[in-house]
Amino acid sequence: MADKQDLNAGFTGTPVEQPEGLAKAAQSAASRVKREAYAVTAGARDHPHTASALLLGIGIAAFGFGYLLGRSSAESSASYWR
Repeated sequence: MADKQDLNAGFTGTPVEQPEGLAKAAQSAASRVKREAYAVTAGARDHPHTASALLLGIGIAAFGFGYLLGRSSAESSASYWR
């Protein structure tokens, strides 16, 4: 086995200069998105039936909305090309 001194996997510390401006905003937004995603997954893990019913309801509503948009688009474009 290799000694600890032989293992050089690269930089694993913290940068000397903290991010500023756009980099700081992007890092902050990414951490907020990670926290919200964890909260959603934790909620879905605690209440699986509610989460599946919610996803099914959103899917049905999205399908219905797309169907209605498609029908209205087909009806209006038919008279346009005549």
